[in-house]
Amino acid sequence: MTGSEETPPEPIPHWPGKLVSLGDYQVYVRTAPVYQGPADRDPADRDPAEPDPRDPALCVHGLEGSSRNWTDLMDLLRPRLACDALDLPGFGESPPRPDGRYSIAALAQTVIALIERIARGPVHLLGNSLGGAVCVHVAATRPDLIRTLTLISPALPDSRLRLDLLRFPLMSVPGVGARLLRQVRHLPAERRVADVIATCFSDPRRFPQARLAAEVAELTRRDALDYAAAAMVGSVRALTAETLRAGGRPAWREAAQITAPTLVIYGHDDRLVDARMAGRAAHAFPNARIVVMPSTGHVAHMEHPQLVAAEIAVLLAAASQAGQTLPGGRAQSAEAGRVREFPLAPAG
Repeated sequence: MTGSEETPPEPIPHWPGKLVSLGDYQVYVRTAPVYQGPADRDPADRDPAEPDPRDPALCVHGLEGSSRNWTDLMDLLRPRLACDALDLPGFGESPPRPDGRYSIAALAQTVIALIERIARGPVHLLGNSLGGAVCVHVAATRPDLIRTLTLISPALPDSRLRLDLLRFPLMSVPGVGARLLRQVRHLPAERRVADVIATCFSDPRRFPQARLAAEVAELTRRDALDYAAAAMVGSVRALTAETLRAGGRPAWREAAQITAPTLVIYGHDDRLVDARMAGRAAHAFPNARIVVMPSTGHVAHMEHPQLVAAEIAVLLAAASQAGQTLPGGRAQSAEAGRVREFPLAPAG
C-alpha cells in the first residue's frame, strides 16, 4: 500500500442472520438493520416493529463465498435499501438442498423461493461470480421479481480458453474434483485463505487483516462438513455445463431477455472473469450500464465497496427516473432511460 492511499477503516462485524424455511429445506440469510444515522453500527439498534420504507434488496455470493462477502456494501447501501444476503445451499451456514442439486437453474429456484418468501415485492438483485450467473437466470425467467439487477464479475460463459483456469473443467470430471479438493485440504487453512484472497483481489493488502482469523476459522469448520466438497464440485460442474451448453449461447440469450435496469461491473485485474467480457455484456444486456473498474479483482464489492455503492446509486437514480411519468401521464419507456457506458477510468 502506497503512502498516498488512505488506511482502511476497522471492518465492521458481519450482520446477524437466521435460517429461513423454503419448504423442505432452509437457507441462512443475513440482514442489515435499518439505518439510524452516520454513527449507527449496532444491529441491536433495529426496532423490529418499525415499518421499513426502503426497497428490498437481495445479495447472492459467488463460488466458495458466503453472505459475509456483502457486509461492507450492505452497510453502504442500507440508508436506501433493505439488504439481505443469503448463503446459497451448501455454502456458508446453509445446508444443502435435499435433492443435492447445484445447477444454475436449481440455485436460481432457491433465490426465487426466497424472494417470494420475503414477500415484500420485487427486489434489487445483486450477484457476484456464480451468484451473478444465478441472478441472470432469475431476472430472465422471473422479471416480475426484479426491480434492478447488479452483476459483479458475473460468471457467464467465455469461449476463450484460459490455461490458468483449466482446474475448473478438470474438477467437473467424475471422481477428479473430490480428489483435487482432498489434496488441497492438506494445505494449512491459513495458506488456502491467503490463496483465495490473492486470486480474488487485485491487491490482497486491501483485505481487512482483522477478518483473516474469522475466515480461517470458517474454512476449518467447512473442512469438517460432509457436504462441503459436493457443494464446491457441484457448483463448478454447473458453471462448466453452462459454458459447454451450445457454446454458452443460452446463458447470453437469457442476458438479452432481461428487462430490468442493469449494472454490470468488471474488475480490470480480475483473474477469474476476463474484463474483456465487458464488451460482450455491452452488446448482450439491452438495458444496462457497463463499468470496468481499474485496480480491481474478482470481488469489487469487497475490494472497493464505496465505488460499487456509488455505481449502484447511479443505477437507482436512473431506474427511478425511467419509472417516472412524463407530462400528460405518459410513462417513460425503458428505452428512453437506457444508459450504456464502458468507462476505463475510476468509477464513482
